[in-house]
Amino acid sequence: MRYARVSVEGRAVWGRVGESRIGLLSGSPLEGEPDVLGTIPVADATWLPPVVPGVFYAVGYNYPRHIAHAGAATPERPEVGYRANNALTGHRSPIVRPAEVTGRFEAEPELVAVVGRTVRHATYDDARKSVFGWTIGNDVSARTWQHQDRTLWRSKNSDTFKPMGPWIETEVDALAQTTTLSVNGEVRAAFPTGDMVFDPFDFIVEITRHITLHPGDVLWMGAESTCRIDPGDTVEVAISGIGALSNPVHLEGNHS
Repeated sequence: MRYARVSVEGRAVWGRVGESRIGLLSGSPLEGEPDVLGTIPVADATWLPPVVPGVFYAVGYNYPRHIAHAGAATPERPEVGYRANNALTGHRSPIVRPAEVTGRFEAEPELVAVVGRTVRHATYDDARKSVFGWTIGNDVSARTWQHQDRTLWRSKNSDTFKPMGPWIETEVDALAQTTTLSVNGEVRAAFPTGDMVFDPFDFIVEITRHITLHPGDVLWMGAESTCRIDPGDTVEVAISGIGALSNPVHLEGNHS
């Protein structure tokens, strides 16, 4: 099943995504079995981030090739960081590069786990059962800011730097898929989605030793590869079995 959030007359509405139409739901599927109140064509949808997380967790250096390229040490245990909800934007919405950004402006294609139940002190089996479904993220970074600042506060958390969507897929073996990153229709990277140092369930076990996870929390799983993007580009992150997240890149103050 595919669930999304779409804008309908200025309101955020959950929907169940079919081949050609989206069934508009009475509430969140994270909270039960909502009723279908109407439909809209998929082609007419204005896509929002498929969930607004209570806590936005993010993993770094979780793919061996990325670790080797960065010259970093392989993590000995699963540790997470955090990102800001203000950075989220939906499928087809623009990624806006701030006018003052110089240097490399990059995209990273990521699998995202969406938590579906409250969980603390999870076993590995508990962790597997706690995932409601999977979506796609694009971890956009301003590298000069990343190297200038003591934290990642603006390099990864500026408005629009975290496209996510287009929907949550609940019926897929996410770790058996392939992740592809394309710019202007040209494939720049492709890798096995599950080729991770620690999988999502390892992270959920570790997180819940200390922190309670709640429905709607998200866990971005890191990327094997990255590539430069520039204003005027269209960047697409696709994960087989889930879908494709596409966003144009705009320069701040320029809407074309």
